[in-house]
Amino acid sequence: MQILRYLWALPATLLGLPLVFTAKLTGGRVRMRDGVIAVSGGASARLLYPSWFHQGGAAMTFGHVIIARDEKCLYQSWNHERHHVRQFEQWGLLLIPAYWLVGFVLWFRGYDPYLDNPFEPPPE
Repeated sequence: MQILRYLWALPATLLGLPLVFTAKLTGGRVRMRDGVIAVSGGASARLLYPSWFHQGGAAMTFGHVIIARDEKCLYQSWNHERHHVRQFEQWGLLLIPAYWLVGFVLWFRGYDPYLDNPFEPPPE
């Protein structure tokens, strides 16, 4: 069954692979952990810093790829991001539009598109 989960999440994982290579080429750390490619630092981590269009974050998941700002962020957000890996194994690439659609509906109704999003795991 695990191979089917990897295959179902593969399109999302492929979206994350260019970020893995970019991070590695720019001094980031890349390793395998629990069947996931874990990346910290490097140029890819710049996507997670706050900008004019988003608040930023500690880490982000694409299928079986987790990108984190740095080692501390990777450590602190590991369980949270593993939750998203499991969601990609269930939803495949459909998770991305589903997440954004739910977030938009929440925002439109006056809720927080991140904190109130049911795709986000409850705080530990």
